[in-house]
Amino acid sequence: MAVSFEARMAFRNVFRQRRRSVILGSAIALVMALFTLLDGLATGVRETMFDTATTLLTGHLNVGGFYKASASQAVPAVTAFGDIEAVVKRAVPETAYVVARGRGWGKVVSDRTSLSLSVAGVDLAREPGLAKALRITSGRLEDLSHGNTILLFERQARKLDVRLGDVVTLVAPNVRGAMNAVDCRVAAIAADIGLLSDWTTFVNNETLRGVYQLRANATGAIQIYLRPESLEELPRITIRLREALVAAGYRLLEPTHQPFWTRLDGVSREDWVGQRLDLTTWQDELAYISGTLTTFRGFTTLVMSVLLILVVTGMTNTMWIAIRERTREIGTLRALGMERMSVMRLFVLESVILGLLGAAAGAALGSLVLAVLNVARLGVPASWQLFLLADHLHLSLRPGAVLSAVAILAAVVALGAVLPASRAARLRPVIALSRR
Repeated sequence: MAVSFEARMAFRNVFRQRRRSVILGSAIALVMALFTLLDGLATGVRETMFDTATTLLTGHLNVGGFYKASASQAVPAVTAFGDIEAVVKRAVPETAYVVARGRGWGKVVSDRTSLSLSVAGVDLAREPGLAKALRITSGRLEDLSHGNTILLFERQARKLDVRLGDVVTLVAPNVRGAMNAVDCRVAAIAADIGLLSDWTTFVNNETLRGVYQLRANATGAIQIYLRPESLEELPRITIRLREALVAAGYRLLEPTHQPFWTRLDGVSREDWVGQRLDLTTWQDELAYISGTLTTFRGFTTLVMSVLLILVVTGMTNTMWIAIRERTREIGTLRALGMERMSVMRLFVLESVILGLLGAAAGAALGSLVLAVLNVARLGVPASWQLFLLADHLHLSLRPGAVLSAVAILAAVVALGAVLPASRAARLRPVIALSRR
């Protein structure tokens, strides 16, 4: 009953002290709105990078590897991938689908110039997400299903000075180390996607096999895509698949948690021949991007910490002023029999109510702004595209994180009121009533 009375009284006091409540509530709302936007930006960046990169560059889990026809020459290839795919399906029931993606590195040569590019071989019939991740500006993605075809990004096409339908030459070393070349028709040109547009191109899988002189049962990597609810179990699934491949008689490289292309030189210097598999996760293949995301999240945390400190400081100072202004009121309450803990709870409850109202308003404002920005599909400068892997800004609202932030912010505001409230509770009624 006493707590209910204190809560009603605290609620009335918040609205009676309008000026103080509006100023402090606005500051709390601003902090909460900034948190909502910053968290939405960080989450949106991560989702964009994850969705685009795991479609175009890597699976959630990858069975890649290297084949060495001689001790000094390695190519990124997996032979007899059908047998390995069968092991994958038995060992990883969480699999949503599997993609056989060719891997290579070579030069794309036009009449004017040449570019050294990472070459991905694709089989469109097994690539359900490719059409969603690429925005084709010229030609048709479906034409990449024909042999001796290539997809370029706009920046690459400009550098090579080629257009749709022109012919370029793909040059790469085969499994024996000899240079091989094949002419490819530009079947499609796609909009730039950050760093990907600088060093990756796509060809038909058969075309890439022809360049490397690989058999039809060979590919660059088996990219495994898990069901969304299984992504949290990726470390455990990786260990299980590694054990299954070893049990099936395959030789595996030691895990280094690095992208496959950083291992090519080291593997070429190792004294072995034949096939060895390399098991990597999407975090391994995107380590160079994940570092940027971690830095961004660290910056977001730092900004929010500074803002919280400012709010706590402002709340404490405001409560000190409120106590000084309401000394006679406190004395009257104490004289009427209100206990010290009740007085303390009264001021803390005022802070909690003010914090919840301000944080809720800020969350609503931030969510509204976030939704408007998503609808606007704001373009981002080229420097941002390098890391976002997208040409427009995407923000993602996490309701759970926002609700948690509202509760935490209200608790922090209440914490800032504890010291002034305890000071108010210690005032003797006679002294409080005698002050003006």
